Amino acid sequence: MNPARDSELTIPGVLARAAREFGAEVAIEDGALRLSFEGLEAACFDAAAGFIALGIGHGDRVGIWAPNRAEWIIAAIGAQTLGAAMIPLNTRLKGREAGDILRRGRARLLFTVEEFLGARFPELLAGEVLPELERIVLFESGGSAADRTASPRAAVTGEAATAVGAPARCSWESFLAGGRAVAREEVLRRRTKLRGSDLADIMFTSGTTGQPKGVMSAHEQNVRAFTAWSEFVGLKRGDRYLIVNPFFHAFGYKAGWQACLITGARISPVAVLDAGAALARIERERITVLPGPPTLFQTLLAHEALPQHDLSSLRLAVTGAATVPPSLIEKMHTVLGFETVVTGYGLTESMGIVTMCRRGDSVERVTSTCGVPIPGVEVRCADDQGRSVPRGEPGEVLVRGYNVMQGYLDDPVATAEAIDPDGWLHTGDIGVLDAEGYLRITDRRKDMFIVGGFNCYPAEIEKIMAAHPDIAQVAVIGAPDERLGEVGHAYVIRRAGSTLDAATLTAWCRDNIANYKVPRRIDFVDTLPTNAAGKVQKFMLRSTAAG
Repeated sequence: MNPARDSELTIPGVLARAAREFGAEVAIEDGALRLSFEGLEAACFDAAAGFIALGIGHGDRVGIWAPNRAEWIIAAIGAQTLGAAMIPLNTRLKGREAGDILRRGRARLLFTVEEFLGARFPELLAGEVLPELERIVLFESGGSAADRTASPRAAVTGEAATAVGAPARCSWESFLAGGRAVAREEVLRRRTKLRGSDLADIMFTSGTTGQPKGVMSAHEQNVRAFTAWSEFVGLKRGDRYLIVNPFFHAFGYKAGWQACLITGARISPVAVLDAGAALARIERERITVLPGPPTLFQTLLAHEALPQHDLSSLRLAVTGAATVPPSLIEKMHTVLGFETVVTGYGLTESMGIVTMCRRGDSVERVTSTCGVPIPGVEVRCADDQGRSVPRGEPGEVLVRGYNVMQGYLDDPVATAEAIDPDGWLHTGDIGVLDAEGYLRITDRRKDMFIVGGFNCYPAEIEKIMAAHPDIAQVAVIGAPDERLGEVGHAYVIRRAGSTLDAATLTAWCRDNIANYKVPRRIDFVDTLPTNAAGKVQKFMLRSTAAG
């Protein structure tokens, strides 16, 4: 392998190429802040120097728990430049959930904000035992650069006092200042040593057992997959990409800012979705690309200010993650003005991408299928014995190719269950391949449901709810919802003598579970339907809910 070529198949290598090729063109526009591709590379070098000063290097892990913002990207690439893996954390998580990920990920540093949407992240971690977390670096308070008047280095300065045994805290400015004594040549030397096979990120995804799993992926996998994604959807140099999808999700990180670096598109991050503000920003910044779940476009279409804004710059939308009604695709073309609307299919274990619709596919194709496999990736549908079923017949979707994860962090048993000896990833999804190779998903993985674009696994929710002292047993299913696509519906058996009510339980859930996972509907029941082995028969609960 040519080391120079291999270093280009890394995320920092992609940025280096972008800095050479796109130079002074704007890479990030975040409120008053603008960074060119050259400026972004320099900022990431500064961050890498800050990591070196703290002893962070190859094989270490760094967590990021913050809304979309320029510093998120700079911290991530800075860590990756040295061969450290980045662990993104969902901003909706509570302290118990985030603490579990940081412990199992063995993160040495955490980048976060003081407060976001009423949640004070450092305080949420106050009760968590985090033996390997050495320091919490605080981006300034607030959600977006639109609220800032200074550079991304502006922050509360100095080192904060913390409780005995707790990680030290410092500001983003202090973190960067610590690296000023590190020579640029040392950062460049470390970046040159980085290889495509090195671990780039560990993305924790929930599982049917209720225990989140850390999905490991390497640099080259990321670069190849989202080079292919960009070519499929037609992302190009000069595009202005409004990234509403959160950076902690593959849709906002890999198909978001990473794809922009690959193609030379401009990154416009959104910390909090406000439909009116988004419409104004599309007009003001002449946004051309807007991916997101169907709920995003439904929200824009329903907003009262829609007729007042010029959206003629929009040309490309990418959606998916839920059923997409044909009427929505039609309105995205005719009302929002998109030239191209495509959908796709993927999962965290496959870099977030397996299949994509092609530009020019009909509305019927886009709404009824997930597209065809990206180049270099094989897809087949198989029966219970792993044998391929004929085209047109349903079977479990199996995936093989460079996009399949390295494995689950510290879980060889789960890895072996997911990836067979021939390299096929068993998705658990049921699908049908048509004569032309287009995939249609007919049933999702086991009990999973999707709330506004976020995967929810009942087992994980049930595990947390079962800790409530007044709950004897709980079962959660997904139920249809007009706005969010699906929401959680919990069936709860109270402990003897309990007078627990839905409002009290909902409030408890909001304190202990990420908001999108909180059941929107709660029914108290005396029994749950079970089979002879005592397993809850959720198909009967779904039938009850539908009736």
